[in-house]
Amino acid sequence: MINPERAKKFKRVADQRQNLTLILENIHDSHNIGAVIRSADSVGLREIFLVYTDPALQKKTKNTLLGKRTSGGARKWVDVYEYFSIEECFAHVRKNYDLILSTHLGEESKSLHDLDLTQRVALLFGNERDGVSKEALAKSDGNFNIPQVGMAESLNISVAAAVTLYEALRQRKAAGFYDENLPFSESERDALYAEYLEKHEEKNRVWFAK
Repeated sequence: MINPERAKKFKRVADQRQNLTLILENIHDSHNIGAVIRSADSVGLREIFLVYTDPALQKKTKNTLLGKRTSGGARKWVDVYEYFSIEECFAHVRKNYDLILSTHLGEESKSLHDLDLTQRVALLFGNERDGVSKEALAKSDGNFNIPQVGMAESLNISVAAAVTLYEALRQRKAAGFYDENLPFSESERDALYAEYLEKHEEKNRVWFAK
C-alpha cells in the first residue's frame, strides 16, 4: 500500500512533466550522464536520448555507461533511450518534438537566452572534446551557445545541460507550464501517474522478495 504523501508526490511529478528533452551524443563518462539525468528529472523531463556514433563507445553496453548509482535514483523516473545511429535517434525524437537544436559555437548560433524553450524542443549536447558531430549538426534545425565571458570556451557537459534546462524552466514557469497550462493532456498525465505507481509497486515486490 502506497503512502498517501508518496502518491501525492507521484501525481504532482506526473502532472508537471514537460514536452522538452535532451539528446547526448558520444558522452562516455557515466558520472556526467548521471548528473544530466538528475537535472532532467528536477526540471520535469520524462525522457532523454543517448546516441553513440563513436565505434569505441558502441562496444560498451548501456549498463556499462549508465550504472544504477550514477543518477542518484532519478534514472528510475526518467526514460533513457539509447541509439547507435543519428538518423534513427532523430526519427524517434521527431515523433514527439518539433525542433532539434544543437549546442555549437558558430556564426549562426543563437544565444541560449534568445531561444523559445516553451516549444516542443530537443536540445543536443556533444562531448567536450569533439562537440556535436557534423552529421548531427547537419540534421539539426539550428544551433545555440551558452554565453560566457571568461577565458574558458566550454562548460562541462553536465553543467551546460543544467544551465540550459534551468533557462527552460524559467521560461516554462513564466508560461504556466507547471501549473495552469500543463503541456500534456489529462489522459497522458494519468497514464504517467499509473506508470509511476507501477514502478513503485515493482520496487516493493523486489524488496519483499529478498
